[in-house]
Parts: sequence; C-alpha cells; structure tokens
Amino acid sequence: MPITQISRLAGANSLKVKRQKAIRLSFYFLMGLLCILSSPVLAKVPSSFNSSAQLPVNSATEVAVVNDPASLVEQGKVLYDAGNFAQAAEVLQKAVQAYQQQGENLRLAATLSNLSLAYQQLGKWSQAQQAITESLNLLKGQDKNPNLQIFAQSLDIQGRLQLAMGRPEAALATWEQTEEIYQQADKKNGVVRSLINQAQAWQAQGFYPRAIKTLDKVNQTLKSQPDSIEKTVSLRSLGDALLVIGDLKKSEEVLKESLKIARNLQSKADISASLFSLGNNALKQHDKLQAIDYYQQTVAASPSPLTKVQAQLNHLNLLIESQQWAEVQTLLPSIQSHLDQLPLSRASIYAHVNYAQNLSKVKSDYLQASTKNSSSPLSAQNSAELLARAIEQSRNLGDKRAEAYAFKSLGGLYEQTKQWSEAQDLTLRGLAIAQRSNAPEITYALEWQLGRLLWAKKDINGAIAAYDAAVDTLQSLRKDLVVNNDIVNQDVQFNFRDSVEPVYRQSVELLLQSQQGKPDEKILEKARQRIEALQLAELDDFFREACLQGQRIALDQVVDRGNNPSAAILYPIILPQELQVIVKIPKQPLQNYTTKISQTKVEELLVELRKNLVNPTATKTVEAQSQQVYNWLLKPIESELQKSGVNTLVFVLDGVLRNIPMSALYDGKQYLVEKYAVALSVGLQLLDPKPLVEQKLVALTAGLTQPPPGFSKFAPLLGIKSEFDGIAKAGVSTTSLLDGDFKKKNLETEISATSFNIVHLATHGQFSSRLEDTFILDFDGEINVKDFDTLFRNQSKSIVELLVLSACQTATGDSRAALGLAGAAVRAGARSTIASLWQIDDKSTAMFVSTFYQELKSGKITKAEAVHRAQLKLLKHPNYKAPSFWSSYLLIGNWL
Repeated sequence: MPITQISRLAGANSLKVKRQKAIRLSFYFLMGLLCILSSPVLAKVPSSFNSSAQLPVNSATEVAVVNDPASLVEQGKVLYDAGNFAQAAEVLQKAVQAYQQQGENLRLAATLSNLSLAYQQLGKWSQAQQAITESLNLLKGQDKNPNLQIFAQSLDIQGRLQLAMGRPEAALATWEQTEEIYQQADKKNGVVRSLINQAQAWQAQGFYPRAIKTLDKVNQTLKSQPDSIEKTVSLRSLGDALLVIGDLKKSEEVLKESLKIARNLQSKADISASLFSLGNNALKQHDKLQAIDYYQQTVAASPSPLTKVQAQLNHLNLLIESQQWAEVQTLLPSIQSHLDQLPLSRASIYAHVNYAQNLSKVKSDYLQASTKNSSSPLSAQNSAELLARAIEQSRNLGDKRAEAYAFKSLGGLYEQTKQWSEAQDLTLRGLAIAQRSNAPEITYALEWQLGRLLWAKKDINGAIAAYDAAVDTLQSLRKDLVVNNDIVNQDVQFNFRDSVEPVYRQSVELLLQSQQGKPDEKILEKARQRIEALQLAELDDFFREACLQGQRIALDQVVDRGNNPSAAILYPIILPQELQVIVKIPKQPLQNYTTKISQTKVEELLVELRKNLVNPTATKTVEAQSQQVYNWLLKPIESELQKSGVNTLVFVLDGVLRNIPMSALYDGKQYLVEKYAVALSVGLQLLDPKPLVEQKLVALTAGLTQPPPGFSKFAPLLGIKSEFDGIAKAGVSTTSLLDGDFKKKNLETEISATSFNIVHLATHGQFSSRLEDTFILDFDGEINVKDFDTLFRNQSKSIVELLVLSACQTATGDSRAALGLAGAAVRAGARSTIASLWQIDDKSTAMFVSTFYQELKSGKITKAEAVHRAQLKLLKHPNYKAPSFWSSYLLIGNWL
C-alpha cells in the first residue's frame, strides 16, 4: 500500500476519532472477556382474559386462536420465557393478526412490541424494527387517553433494539423518555428499569463512572424494597461497571448480592448472568480456578445458549493459556453445539469470532495430532470457515463493526500461515470498513496488523506509515479520554500487554532497524517519543484513565539549559532480540547503540540481580551481574560521558529495568553512584522544574511506628522518631503527624492549611503492577495510590516539590511492580519523588534521611546530588557498604 494512501486513511481516521460521541468501546466481546446484560421480558398486554391455558399451534385450534388472541399472547410468553423464540414469534404473529381483525389497537400495539422483542432474540432485525415501529405508530395515534404504561413498554423495547444494533446514544435518549413517562404515571418500578437501561447505554459508550453513578442511585432506591428482578439486574450491572474501572473487591461484593437475590427469586437467567459476571471478576483477580468454577456453574444454570457459549469461551481461553489440551478437546464439541443454536446477533457474531481466534491459538502440533478429519472443530480450515461465516452474518445484520472485526480476524489467520498478500487484502478491506464506521478500537488493530504484514513483505516505509497510523489512533483515543474524564477505555485495559504495548515496541524496533546502521537523528527522536508514548500508555492502563496532564517542559530543554549543562539522559529499550539505548548528551545530537541479546536473557539476569540486591551477603554476585548490565547500558558511551563533564545521569527505564537501581551498576572497579548522581524520569517531559534550594524548606512529616490492625505482615518502624529528629536538626521547618494523628483526613487538612514544599511519609507502603495493590498505610489502614491526586494536590496552594516515601517496597514476585512506584510519583503530582524499592533497616534509613536533608539545606546542590551524597555516606560506612542498604533509594522526576 502506498505511503500516501496510508497517510490519507490515517488522517481520515484521526478526524473521526476526535468526535467523542462516536467512540464505542465495544472490545468487551472482542478481547474475549464476555459479559451479559439483563434479559428482556415481554411487555404486559392489557386484557380482561386471565387464562393459564396453553393452546398448541396446529390446524385444529386455528379457529379458536383467531377468537382468543389473549390465549395466544399467554402461550407466546411461556414459549419466550423458555427460550423458544422462533415458536414464540410464530404464536405472537397469529395474535397480531387476530387483534388486527378485532380492531383492538391498544392490545395490538402491545403484542407488536412483544413480537419485536422475539424477533430481536432471533436476530431478525428488519422484522423487529418493523414491528416496533408499527406498535409506536398505533400508540401515537391514540389522541384520547393514551395508555402511558404500554407506550413506555414499547419505547423500552425500541431502546433494546437500538442498543443491540449498535446505537447506544439513541437507546439512551429512548430510555430517558421512558423514565419521564413512568414518572408521570407514578410507576416506580418502571422508573427503576429505565435507569438500569440508561446505565447499560452509558456502559456501551464507555461512560462507566456515569453508569456507576446512575446504578448507585437505583440501588439506594431499591435497598429498602423486597427482592425483585430489577434489584438483581441493577446490582449485576453495577458489579460489571465496577469490574471495568478496577474496583474488584466491591464488584465481587455487589455481584454476590445480585446472585443471592436471583437465587431467592429462582430466576435461572439472572442466576447464570450473575455467576458469569463473578467468573469475569475472579479472572480479573487472577483466580483462574475460581473463574472456571463460576463459568461451569453458569453453563449448568443458564437456559440461554448464548450465555452458555460465552461462559464456555472464557473457560476455553483459560484452558488454552494453561495448555490443558485434553480439557480443550473435551470442551470444543459442546461450544460448537451451542454456537450452532445461536440466532443472528452482534453477540453471536463475536462469539463465532472469539471461538475461531481461540482455535487459532492452539499449537499446530496439537492440531495435527488431534485432527482426524477436515470437519473436526480443531481444524485450521474450520477457523477460516467460521470467520468467513461471521463476515457474511455481519453483512446480513448490517453490523459494520462486527464485519470489520471479522475481516481483521480472518486476515490475522492468513498472517499466521504467512499468506501475506491474502492477509493484506483482508486487512485493508476491514480497515476501510472500520474507518467508515468510526470504530477506532478496531481501526488501530487493523493498522497494526497491516504494519506487521508490510514489514514481513519488507516494505519498510509502508510498514512505518501503518504503525504511525496505529499509534496516532491510540493517541487520539487517549486524547478523547482526557477531554471527558467520565470515559474509561476498557478496550485498552483488558489486554494491554498483548494488544497495545506491542504496537509501541514493534514500532520502535522498526524505526531503529530502518536506520540500516547509519544514525538518523530524526528517526531517533521519533523512536524516543514513541517510548514516552508507551510509558504514558502504561500509566493510563495502570490507573484506567489518562494521566500526566498539564504544562510540562521537555527534558532536552532542561539538559541543554545554561552555560554548564550537567545531565545526560539514557533511554534503554528492551526488544525481542536486542537491547537498544538512545542517549542524549548536552549540546550533542541523539545517538544510539545496540547489544544483540534476547529479551528472555535480559529479563532472566535482571530478575536474578533484583533478588541478590536485597541480600547484604551477595555483594560479589551483585557486582558480577550488575557489571553485565553496565556493559549493556553504559560501557559504549563511557568515555563520551567522561569527556562531556556531566555529573548526573537521568534514566527513562523500560520494563523490568525499572526494578533495578541504576546507582548499583558496577564497571568492574566502581559503582555508578561513585561517579554520578542518578535520577529516573517517567517520560521525556517534566513539570516546570525549579531547584528546591532557592526556596525555604517547609516539610510535613507523617509516620506510623506500628502497622494498623490487619497488616501484621509489616514490621514496626521504631526508628521513625530518630528519622524525624534528623530532618528537624537539618534546619527544615517541620509539622509532624505521628501514629494516631497520621490519618488521611488529617494529612489532607494539613496540606490544605499550609504551603508545604516537602511531604515526608515514614510508613509502610507497597508498589505493585496492580492498582488495587499499590498503597501506603496510615493509622486506619490503606491509602490507595489512586487517592494521591487529591491527597497531595491543593488547588489553592503551591505544588508539592518533593514527596519522600522512606519505608515502601515493591511487591514480592511482581516483575512489573516498579510501575506502581512510577504511578505513585505521577499521581501525587509532586515535581520529585524519593522512594525505596525495598525496605531498609531503621538505622540506615535515618542516616540516609538525615544526610539528605543536611546536604539539601546547606549547599546549592540539586536534589539528585543530595541523594547521591547521602548514598555515598552509607556506602562508606562499614556497616552499610553493601548495595542492599544504599541503592534502594530512587529519585523520580525533577532532579534539580
């Protein structure tokens, strides 16, 4: 594909994705984690006839049917409730004919709306639209005494049709109208149902916080009322929304309450829906065995083939991930059987695509060993047939999003078999549809796929253009999230490491490869900007919202500033088969160098080094391992750094490198801390940096000597008073909150009342790659990192210049835990953060803290240099010379 064509497509897409109302975050199906909305029920048809008789549909009863449409309506309801939608539609059609002959327009309108609902379940969208349109026209034609309840019920069913056909804004407007009507008619249950439906429309557009606000309002209304379908559906919808925004514990609690009510009501559909949501919750909490158990319970309880297959697909994905091939083979025929029963709908199309994608994940050797004939569900050919059928079904449905996604999946299947031209053709067809349909969450995936295909065909320029388009689309999505903080990008968050992170990494690899051994500063600049985009995307994923807003200054402006620039910046990038480093030395162009080594080997060494760094007796092993890392990152540039006269190295670290303190790197004779001050940056930009030495130091200190109840795994911190005394003796003006006074509300009050430029917290804390597991402790328990933005930021006061977290640690066994440390630094909004990667004993901590503040107060030095000198003091102490004591401390952000 020509570059100009790619650019034109990307430009058209960029204009589209900036229309915020058009964003549809519908990857909940696409990414394999499927969810269930509430099951619609038939509207009541007004009738004085109250019979439980059920007439069979046959010629012997035809005359009776015509004369007794009320019995037909009742029979249709029974069939519908049993999931026999085709028979229900047939019976309701006969009731429609009967009411037409009798001229019963009100009952005819109600029956037509129910017929529309049955057609919706069958995926017969044109018939469903025709029936609901006729129903509403009849009701609107009643000038005198219109039946508001039936009108609202018909509008409710129209809203369901609009949502099912991918028009959530229209559905929302319809359900807002039904709410008004039910309010007029004083029908409280109708109002509740309308609000629940509105919440589902908000969720379909990605507005999860708004959905949660609506559902909270509903649940407050229902709390004092008896158990009802509305109550269980509302709680389940709330639980699903809380799951998306990451409040997993509260989500689980709400979903269990929903399940309890559904069981009390003996509603099989709602029991299975709540079980399924609980399975998704367990999956997000990484409890795979519990997730599988919930999915199996869902299949056993559900009367719906769609619910069964959705649960089985999630179960299948878990089995494939754990390579449980025997269980996979057992499950596949059951999934295929349930798929064959599904009526045409967007949900059924995504189920077919999901099934085909799971089949393609199964290893080829297992396929060959297990497949006995071409019709086996494990056949690769079968995956292609499923996807081709999904494309055809999407066209029949008129669902362009589903069609684009099916094209992407089929193109991906051809990509796996290295049929590049066929894969490219399918991908381009899908891309054109996705761009016309304004579906950025599918568009970026197709642009990424196109980039991979062009790269494989050695069309490097075309591949770069395609990757640029994919990154631009992702960036546009992020910008729209920033414009409206109510939106949560669930597309990205569910499979960030599989579906977003590789776009950036592969793009950087492609850019650097395109230099062909000749350094190109423009390409290097573009590559490092893409590294920053990845860093920001990781933090967005961590917090599930867009981060790092506000006025910021590029690092280069700080590095090159003044007559005596003193800092160099290094950007290591871990790629699958090499380690790349981009370097910015003051007043010099960018340069880079490469070490050919696999990502696996790099990560293995870094994991071992991290384990040894915390052991004071493993110094020799640490030196040997950290020298290897030094050789990768610094040896090629060693002499140039010495000549440049820089005294500070700023690292923008990638991946598991974040878990390693750069100050502990060893050149064979010295640690890096013996030659340079070291700082970390989250990205290429900083909040407007100002040297702290130009200001009077005013600190709020808070500490906890004993952990709160329930946190016994954390040891007492008996040296805190000594630590605080050292700060005061350094000449820093301090206000202290100790033990019982150290509470979140007191911290907020103090920060609001006084312009502190330093906040020093001597309390246990944990950094994790999971938001819910990243926190500090106060007297009452946890303060989660997501609350840092309100805790440390006061709109009427100056920004906190320095946040010190002196007793924190990264979560054990979490290779990406330092992401939580970066997240804490960003969320707090401080210009600089000092924190520890692991906990150090009280005495060495007190010495480090005391020395740091003395240096900061006494001389005109940077924060990085003050940390540097405090680390050197520990290194020179006979009891603390091992790296485990002095290297744990990191300075993040502004080093001045």
